[in-house]
Amino acid sequence: QVQLEESGGGLVQPGGSLRLSCTASGSIYRLYDMGWYRQARGKQRELVATITSGGTTNYEDSVNGRFTISRDSAKNTVYLQMNSLKPEDTAVYYCHVNCQRALVYSRRDFWGQGTQVTVSS
Repeated sequence: QVQLEESGGGLVQPGGSLRLSCTASGSIYRLYDMGWYRQARGKQRELVATITSGGTTNYEDSVNGRFTISRDSAKNTVYLQMNSLKPEDTAVYYCHVNCQRALVYSRRDFWGQGTQVTVSS
């Protein structure tokens, strides 16, 4: 089993910044795509940003230019630097990884427990 530990959420004023991190642990043979999703109250979960094992990134339109996703493969960690935060960014942010636990196993999706990000004055 793979566990994802998230940190970095909190309360910040509009225009402020936060940096989320997510570290995968457990049985890991190879990590593929990693990313961040978010779910606002009463809304569906949506993709925020993803990064492939080769470093290719993509972003949801509303965060493009403000958020930066990165990864440290040696530490099995993915980050989300969030700048110029807006109230509409308020949500629970979930780390996601696509992971192969062993050579003989298929790839599987794993989710973190979520970290709350609140942008408010």
